Amino acid sequence: MLSLEHLSNVSHYLHLDSMNIEPDFPNFAIILAAGASSRMGKCKTSLPWLDNQTMLCYQVSQWLKASVTPVVVLSPHNADRRFEMPPGTWAVVNPEPSRGKTSSLLIGLQAIPQAAETIAIAAVDQPRSAEIYQTLLHSHQQHYSLITAPVHGDRLGHPLLFSRAMRSELETVSEASQGIRHLIKHYFSTINQVQFPTPIVLSDLNTPEAYQSQLDLSSA
Repeated sequence: MLSLEHLSNVSHYLHLDSMNIEPDFPNFAIILAAGASSRMGKCKTSLPWLDNQTMLCYQVSQWLKASVTPVVVLSPHNADRRFEMPPGTWAVVNPEPSRGKTSSLLIGLQAIPQAAETIAIAAVDQPRSAEIYQTLLHSHQQHYSLITAPVHGDRLGHPLLFSRAMRSELETVSEASQGIRHLIKHYFSTINQVQFPTPIVLSDLNTPEAYQSQLDLSSA
């Protein structure tokens, strides 16, 4: 398990481009982008997406449009991507992404101010529109929810939004305890489920086939 104590020992590896800059918004989104993209066969951050942007830059721009400060967690192999992102983006580098997604989550959390009102968690292969993010954020705040999730049919999708009250719980996640899945199971009955008519909220673009299929649908 990668603990916050361990993170303090590797803090000199972190690259927080906006470390000395006040965030534009009190709400944050951790975008997990440190994976090896082994099933895709190439780094997902550089894949072409909508609006003539890469998948990563598109997602970052949509969070910014939704008045959310994106915190992108990269790895040593794609750390240079942080120079391509628009102003207002925060970026950190996970020096040991092989420890799993929870290590990236914890590093992203460390970068976010304690006063953050909402923390969303998404992966680079889950691009959504600003309208989806805005709808989720509005419902999350309106209902004072601990956790908010998009739903299509009877399936929970992504991204997940967590209130400030859930931060201490997020800081205890580990690969051994199934990470975020453990929290979703534990708090399932209290999750604010926001229905969407589009299945895009369920998509995870892990393979070339899934990527191309969703790109064709989204571009139509």
